[in-house]
Amino acid sequence: MSQTTLSSKQREDLVRTLKARFENNVNRHKGLAWPQVQAKLEANAATLWSLNEMERTGGEPDVVGHDKNTGEYIFFDCSAESPTGRRSLCYDREALESRKEHKPKNSAMDMAATMGIELLTEGQYRELQKLGNFDAKTSSWVKTPSAVRKLGGALFCDRRFDTVFLYHNGAESYYAARGFRGSLRV
Repeated sequence: MSQTTLSSKQREDLVRTLKARFENNVNRHKGLAWPQVQAKLEANAATLWSLNEMERTGGEPDVVGHDKNTGEYIFFDCSAESPTGRRSLCYDREALESRKEHKPKNSAMDMAATMGIELLTEGQYRELQKLGNFDAKTSSWVKTPSAVRKLGGALFCDRRFDTVFLYHNGAESYYAARGFRGSLRV
């Protein structure tokens, strides 16, 4: 079994978890039906592996949309706070390598790439916040425009005072309460 392959039991357990979450959070995906989502999942083992990585690191992935043009279902991390297994990370590889001491274990962009997912954009993060209250005590890195990144910065969001905020920080910074949320199209 390769690193990106799940055993049949792991696949069954994951699909069962995703189905329960789908059924318990219908407000996130009004008008969508589980059998079509499950059929898409079972047709792509690599996608299941990525979803399992999202789950394993505390993301609680759930369906938040359907792209009618491509037929793909869109999953976001829907954990109440930034996923616990993806915190204390700087923004990207360049930021990680620029740190001379007290380096974090990884970067958000590298970890997302390894998992086969994308960081949420600011727009996606704001869409997620319409489905519930997320990151009331934590924050999450979001995909940063290249012009900001070129100047050494990176962006993150959180929800405070019933408002979604977008902030900036040095890309090399990292905090115990900052992680990242991902998206995956299936």
